[in-house]
Amino acid sequence: MSANTPVKTAPEVNFFLPAPDKQTGTADAPEDGKPLPKAFQPIEIKGVRYANRLGVSPMCMYSGVDGKMTPYHLIHYSAFSLRGAYPIVEATSVSPEGGLSPQDLAIYNDEQAESFRPVVDFAHAQKQIIGIQLAHGGRKASGQPPYIHLEQMADESVGGWPSKIVAPSAEPFRKHGNYPTPNALTKEGIHRIIKDFRDAAKRAVNVGFDFVEIHGAHGYLINEFLSSTSNHRTDEYGGSFDNRIRFLLEVIDAVREGLGDKVDKVPVWLRISASENSPAPGAWTIDDSVELAKRIVGKVDVLDTSSGGNNSVQFRRSDHKNEENLPVHVPWARAVKKALGDKLLVACVGDLYDAEQVNGYLEQGWFDFALVGKHFLYNPGLVIEWADKLGVKIEIPPQYRWGKYMQINQIIELIKRSEEAENAENGKA
Repeated sequence: MSANTPVKTAPEVNFFLPAPDKQTGTADAPEDGKPLPKAFQPIEIKGVRYANRLGVSPMCMYSGVDGKMTPYHLIHYSAFSLRGAYPIVEATSVSPEGGLSPQDLAIYNDEQAESFRPVVDFAHAQKQIIGIQLAHGGRKASGQPPYIHLEQMADESVGGWPSKIVAPSAEPFRKHGNYPTPNALTKEGIHRIIKDFRDAAKRAVNVGFDFVEIHGAHGYLINEFLSSTSNHRTDEYGGSFDNRIRFLLEVIDAVREGLGDKVDKVPVWLRISASENSPAPGAWTIDDSVELAKRIVGKVDVLDTSSGGNNSVQFRRSDHKNEENLPVHVPWARAVKKALGDKLLVACVGDLYDAEQVNGYLEQGWFDFALVGKHFLYNPGLVIEWADKLGVKIEIPPQYRWGKYMQINQIIELIKRSEEAENAENGKA
């Protein structure tokens, strides 16, 4: 390598930033010729390359201002992109009344959308991809950030809108709790929100997001439509299974419409609560999720399986046990994958803490992606840690890589040249 070798810089940002040689998180081919562990095998969807199977689950930070990102978010999300993970930006409201709190991110206007651009550009400067979760909080909107209180509504004095929250039916999440009774959506209101999802998807891809996820889990608006415990409508959006999934299917179509000419280039993910975790009559079950999965083939690329959040009468996840003592959502992700096979990619989230264990699930084909939440918060370099545990070298930024994977061959070459020069001098003497 020449002494005058220039530093390659990343063109995606307006400051000096050395560019990685390839997408961060990409595994080097094993020296022993063995196949890569499944956790570090890349996968392509619609031409979008996921360098490995370990994504950052969307997690609300409750740190936005008027729905816009701040420098905090640039630091927060870039920490993952730098270290080989592909983040999914937290639940981002598509409608003014849809935020989970006044501090939530939103993308219902162009100014909000532009605030995401620095985070997207930095991810791309690492040759990394980044997604965004599009959401509407439904009857659980306008809450206080959970670092204030786990179940306290934000009223108008702190920027909330409790009188404007909406749901399929006028029934609060917890009748004797702090949640107010929502306004039952009119058909006009339903169609407006569907359009909001379409417009949000359009803004997301215009800013440069590589994939989008529709949030249909955890008791938010889409989940409320799916379950008969929260949807008591008597029109075409309630009652039968087909009617209860109608809103979601129309949202999916709207999001795909919003992607425009990029619909075949931008993967669409969907997060659902695979089970309502509730003994309540009519609660959503894994059988419902499998049937839903069959209905979305060809329109959704990845089904992201979580659980709960829609019914105040539910088992705690920590109390949910299965015969195999597996992490709570693994059996449900496996059930969907078993039923759909190669027709639909499946992601699993929750209690995925151990690298070898998670790689084992992936190797067995139980699901295709592992999304990790809290552990990424505590360790943004989790992909690097798991790569070490699985005996894999991965691409990380040059500022980090040279120290971790020292260019030992360069040192050996220098020593060899020095010895040859010294021997030559001694020979002349």
